[in-house]
Amino acid sequence: MAVWQCPNCGREFTRRNTKHSCGEPLETIDAYIAAQPEPVQNYLNQVRDTIRAALPDVQECLSWRMPTYWHRQNIIHFAAFKNHLGIYPGSEAIEHFRDRLAPYAFSKGAVQLPYNQPLPLDLITEIAQWCYQRAVNPS
Repeated sequence: MAVWQCPNCGREFTRRNTKHSCGEPLETIDAYIAAQPEPVQNYLNQVRDTIRAALPDVQECLSWRMPTYWHRQNIIHFAAFKNHLGIYPGSEAIEHFRDRLAPYAFSKGAVQLPYNQPLPLDLITEIAQWCYQRAVNPS
């Protein structure tokens, strides 16, 4: 029995105000970025350009509705949220870079980069390269 129905897409849920994405999934990273609010697009493009420069040989795709960088396995993802940009390098990377991530909110596999702060592009580069090395040279 539905408890809540999204006023935008009409989808029904068993819990009130369940967060979800309305509409069809986006098919490209360009479309993903273009679908975000204009002020957020600059942050997303900076992160995308940074990861692409750091990992020129990886495949860029959407996975779990997020921009994803793949080489034999998922390397790193990012996603836009209301107040922050999420970077998803996985739990091993978070543990490895824990001290340098201290200024940001982070969890087992994700770090939140607020839109009201400069992006740590050098750190994003290092994390992406570290994740890539772990993927191509698993220990």
